[in-house]
Amino acid sequence: MKIVIAGGSGLLGSNLSRFFEEKGDEVVVLTRQVERAASAGIRAVHWDGRNLGPWAAEIDGADVVINMAGRSVNCRYTTENRRLITESRVDSTRVLGVAIATAARPPRVWLQAGTATLYAHRYDAPNDEATGIMGTTADPVPETWNFSTGVALAWEAALNEAPTPRTRKVALRTTMVMSPEKKAVFDVLLGLVRRGLGGRAGDGRQYVSWIHGDDFAAAIDWIIQHGDLAGPVNLAAPEPVTYADFMRELRRVAGVCCGLPASRWMLEIGAFFMRTETELILKSRRVVPGRLLQSGFVFKFPDWPSAARDLFAKHG
Repeated sequence: MKIVIAGGSGLLGSNLSRFFEEKGDEVVVLTRQVERAASAGIRAVHWDGRNLGPWAAEIDGADVVINMAGRSVNCRYTTENRRLITESRVDSTRVLGVAIATAARPPRVWLQAGTATLYAHRYDAPNDEATGIMGTTADPVPETWNFSTGVALAWEAALNEAPTPRTRKVALRTTMVMSPEKKAVFDVLLGLVRRGLGGRAGDGRQYVSWIHGDDFAAAIDWIIQHGDLAGPVNLAAPEPVTYADFMRELRRVAGVCCGLPASRWMLEIGAFFMRTETELILKSRRVVPGRLLQSGFVFKFPDWPSAARDLFAKHG
């Protein structure tokens, strides 16, 4: 297969590129950083994520398009950062939609990155694709959380609005992808644990939804191969856990006996100096992969203890 990955120079895009290249597929990465993305067996083509250009020729005749483009949300939600976060997601989705719609031989499937943060902050029940609550809830939440939800909904709306009748469209509602690479989420959390800071955050009741990087790539491949999977698909392990249990298990595999807890006000101060937002830690994301499980997908790492052990062993 020929697989075009837009935004393929980031961590997730790079991992997907290697996964499909190792399977023997032809992989083309659309990126602003051609030299960074190109490697043996993977061809990189320049695009700006906003405008049609010569890169659109790669879409014509491709089997699969995967859009992973989007500015990192690990920042303060200033007016400028909000604009960049929103535009990087919506603009890249729209221009890919135009390229697919005008292709003589459009791809058979378009997988669009998205986020499970569009589901409401809740503790009472898990969110699957059929019954999950999207948007805000009656519980008061910070205004920045509403911004994130709005961006996620706008992202999917751009996909749904693209006129691509000959291409199956899949909205990937992705949770935190855990991989052992440096600067990935797991690396950051493990660093907190090793510094004695891996204790409860807030009241610790908030749910952490996650997926092992190996299962993330395998699920993408599964979706490509199963033509009945269209529309929203949650990319999450089947067993979300509370933050307190999540960090307790990470401390256990790391051999760290305890971790200092952090109250909400302490997290707000820390997030300010680290130029990030507390939503990434405090929002309760209780998400489950309803459609993947119904389709027969089998997770290699369905629970956090097995995933944490594997990731720690590979991280070193």
